[in-house]
Amino acid sequence: MVEELANAIKRYREAADLTQMELAERMGVSRKTVNTVENGIFAPSIVVALKFANALEASVEDLFQLQEK
Repeated sequence: MVEELANAIKRYREAADLTQMELAERMGVSRKTVNTVENGIFAPSIVVALKFANALEASVEDLFQLQEK
């Protein structure tokens, strides 16, 4: 079984009416970090995943899921 990390960051970000840059500023990371995680190019560290959750007022489990490929 091959798994990949999927995320709901874009949906939560748009629901909060935030741009990638605004979310990045809230998190203290670059816009590129937000973009690459949001697009599934990069899997975030635990610290960055927690920053996403805090900034979007969601749980890590709400934002990230393992999916079978």
